[in-house]
Amino acid sequence: MFAPRRLKIGLSACFQHADPSRSLFTGKTLQYVEQSIAHWIMSAGAMVVMVPCPTGETARGDVTLAHYADWLDGVVMHGGADVWPGSYGEEPLREEWMGDRVRDLYDLAVVEAFAQAGKPIFGVCRGLQLINVAFGGTLYQDIETQHPGAQQHRNASTYDQHFHEVDIVPGTRLAQLYPGQPRVHVNSIHHQGIKRLAQDFVIEAYSHPDGVPEAIRRRPGRGWGYIAATQWHPEFHQIGSQTLDDTAILNDFLAACSAARSRPFPGHSPLQIRDRAARLLRQALLRQE
Repeated sequence: MFAPRRLKIGLSACFQHADPSRSLFTGKTLQYVEQSIAHWIMSAGAMVVMVPCPTGETARGDVTLAHYADWLDGVVMHGGADVWPGSYGEEPLREEWMGDRVRDLYDLAVVEAFAQAGKPIFGVCRGLQLINVAFGGTLYQDIETQHPGAQQHRNASTYDQHFHEVDIVPGTRLAQLYPGQPRVHVNSIHHQGIKRLAQDFVIEAYSHPDGVPEAIRRRPGRGWGYIAATQWHPEFHQIGSQTLDDTAILNDFLAACSAARSRPFPGHSPLQIRDRAARLLRQALLRQE
């Protein structure tokens, strides 16, 4: 009797750009993953593969993101740097909110590749923000200064030990995953957030009491595949803590990946990229020779 084939889940890369002052890999671009999120996915028995950016000064060969999307069963969009405001048609209000435009271009191309392949996509923190921007939404560049009455959503000193409450929207898929839990406790490690929600998405949770969107999902139907995201980091949940146990969220995503393995949705990805240079680079990342 053969054991079932394990799911292969892609994990988008984080970037450390070339830095001549670095003592190791001097002047080299580093692509990496933070181990907690890889271990979170692996905790359910799935195999994790980092999806490297196929372009750059050392690029060679003809492997594209479309090849990865065809081979893998789904992808998780990593947290990390701010989203560049130009990705949603704004100028940075402060220099420190410039974000990482290079990573944005890569992440947008990853989302498009997997959406076109009909493979499930799950976003974490920056991943939620990037997905919202990819499909036409906008962000608060800084919640504290742009959202009146907002509570603190990031504390640099406490980092993943900073928490707040979240209200789950009744009737959503997230509410089905957590019956009888209308308000839950989650970590909060972000200063940007959704300002205008992307078309064809629904908000599944809001922070309490200030109402910042904390979880989103693409509306079912229309032949679209699974796309969902949380603003909090499910991979940072500690067993036995009072924060939300995110096992149900992971299992829901992996169940969608398993279903898509045998019945992928037809490709459909109405990304709304406002910058021409971004569109051209995204096309290069996706192009198959």
